[in-house]
Amino acid sequence: MTEGRMTDTGQAEQAGGLSVVTTATDGIRVLTLAGEIDHHTGDQLRHALEVTGTARPRIVIDMLRVTFMDSSGINILVNAHQTVTEADGWLRLAAPTDSVLRVLQLVGIDDVIQCRPTLREALAL
Repeated sequence: MTEGRMTDTGQAEQAGGLSVVTTATDGIRVLTLAGEIDHHTGDQLRHALEVTGTARPRIVIDMLRVTFMDSSGINILVNAHQTVTEADGWLRLAAPTDSVLRVLQLVGIDDVIQCRPTLREALAL
């Protein structure tokens, strides 16, 4: 695969303990997260995953720097997956840390949402 062109949309937000940076690579929205996903920071992630009016949204969430995720994060991912799928798009998770991957596996999210070990692999599929 040839390297895609990265476009920084200039959207970097900080809410509590979560940073979300939105970029695009070959028409795929890439959300790079850092920090914790919990009930205090969930609204920011929910907002970043908004796809209203987007035809066939394609989103990769880079979770390499996510240090913690609770059930509110799981709910946000499940709802986003459903919304994106209904819009004839897809959502993929990239590079979750071991602790976050354990949470995803415990509740079976890794069977519903594609989860890849690296951002490159998530973008290539």
